[in-house]
Amino acid sequence: MNQPIRILIADDHLIVREGMRLILETEADFECVGEAADGAQALRMAAELQPDVVLMDLRMPVMDGLTAIERLHAEQPRIAVVILTTYNEDDLISRGLRAGARGYLLKDTGREKLFATIRAAARGDLLLDPDLMARLLAYSGAGQPKASSTGAEEAGLTERELEVLAAAARGATSKEIALRLNITERTVKAHLTNVYTKLGVDSRAGAVTAAVQRGLLKLD
Repeated sequence: MNQPIRILIADDHLIVREGMRLILETEADFECVGEAADGAQALRMAAELQPDVVLMDLRMPVMDGLTAIERLHAEQPRIAVVILTTYNEDDLISRGLRAGARGYLLKDTGREKLFATIRAAARGDLLLDPDLMARLLAYSGAGQPKASSTGAEEAGLTERELEVLAAAARGATSKEIALRLNITERTVKAHLTNVYTKLGVDSRAGAVTAAVQRGLLKLD
């Protein structure tokens, strides 16, 4: 039997933490190992409990969630972070993803989306809401993310790396990208690793948001 996904909930509202715990504990493959009321406490508990995933609110006292994400990613990059917020604040969400978060959820999200995002984060995948991606790319127009050669040469990305990055931005898994491009899953992961290095990030979320901000991804 596989080990359950160990989850730490970080939110300054008790009712949110308790409600989230009750929801998560309905799934056999989830285990809530702790609750933190601020970013500083989340860092201490993460070091002590070594969860697989931290659900991190962005607005908390003592230490805000963005700072906690940056610190946690620097000190314990193995631990996946999913942003948990009430607010549709694109700038903060984008900064959180660049800081190392692997996903984003509104607190009123549905159960199935919550579960899917946590499972994706635990296995190292990126699962972004299409609406969020559309807003992050809104300055370019409307449509789906696609590769843009503008600025790609400066970043040192190859055409294939751009293709893989664009597919990742649309939420495709490594397996789906491999099937679409007729390459192996290992090759997809190698391309993503090259993209991370060239963009100075170390996660899919960071690569996508960095690419958006640098104009490497545009909309149809």
